[in-house]
Amino acid sequence: MPDRRHNRAAFQTDAPSLGRGLAELAEQAAAGTPESCGATATAVLAEEPPGAVDADRTTAATHPDLSALVSVQLRVGEGPILMALDTGRPAGADDLLHDDRWPRYRARALDAGIRSSAALPFAYDGLTVTVSVYGLRPGPLRKAAQGATGPLADLATESMARDRLYRAALVQVDQLDTALRRRPVVDQACGIVMYVLGCDPDQAFDLLRRLSQRTNRKVAELAETVVRTRGRGLERDLIAFGRSAAPGPDRPASAQDRDLPG
Repeated sequence: MPDRRHNRAAFQTDAPSLGRGLAELAEQAAAGTPESCGATATAVLAEEPPGAVDADRTTAATHPDLSALVSVQLRVGEGPILMALDTGRPAGADDLLHDDRWPRYRARALDAGIRSSAALPFAYDGLTVTVSVYGLRPGPLRKAAQGATGPLADLATESMARDRLYRAALVQVDQLDTALRRRPVVDQACGIVMYVLGCDPDQAFDLLRRLSQRTNRKVAELAETVVRTRGRGLERDLIAFGRSAAPGPDRPASAQDRDLPG
């Protein structure tokens, strides 16, 4: 029978990543808008504010200089990308030489020789992608970009959002699979602790959990040690820790605890 974990790993390697999807989208946007000199595509997740976006990881550009135009917008909180994200509608400038709405973005764009730009937002299931096109000459890029890029970017955003959700589901499946494989070991370790301390299952697991926190080890790793050694060599530590953790107003001492010599 094939290893499911191997199949999932293969999918995660072969499936288009978010970065690759953004790169392809930027290239297609630039090719579909002849009036532009290049394009960028930026992804923003619903759970993070636009200013928290790491532009190096969530932005693709057809030219390196254009990445800096995305970074400055996200860093200073102004520009057509931020306006498109805020309003959910396309935003841009026909001539940045005479448009002073975003002074810091404008200065950086003019320094790079950019005179016009337009940002188009596309959202699907917690993922928002903005596609931006840039021109070396003044002129309306918004309508040209919408006609060429709109349907394509809408489908691409949906595909990237579904891929992101699927990858997240695979991670959860792997975590559950790991937890299920480790559970028998934890149960065996609880049985050993119950024998040593004469406590019930809940108290045994609670003791393992507390001991794992104190020793800065995962419960599963501690349980593996207990099972591997059959508890031998750990009796004194278990009893001492059980004594300090067990007796209290809300937790009666176990029979084994009561019988232990003072």
